[in-house]
Amino acid sequence: MGDIKRFDGAGNFASYARMVDSRRESNGKVKGVGNTKCGNKYLAWAFIEAAHFAVRYDEAIKRFYQKKSAKTLAVVAIKAVAHKLARACFHVMHDGVPFDVKRAFG
Repeated sequence: MGDIKRFDGAGNFASYARMVDSRRESNGKVKGVGNTKCGNKYLAWAFIEAAHFAVRYDEAIKRFYQKKSAKTLAVVAIKAVAHKLARACFHVMHDGVPFDVKRAFG
């Protein structure tokens, strides 16, 4: 991953960790899809595994997951949890603040 300061924001870090779609849009029109293998595949795996354990052991994250999975597929819901964990991880490493579940999943 390198130095965390090389990422401008949490969204850039989440993109590097493959937690976002690789879609290009302009004016609401899809201009292309691709570049799906850009980023760190091991980091993507780690965040998905962390999401599975977080859903199992934390009540606030479990509520978020259940609410999300009621509206969409379970794999999409677990990816949403992993995305939130990636963003929280960025702030923990970049700002040096402790992880707060209420702030991330509140």
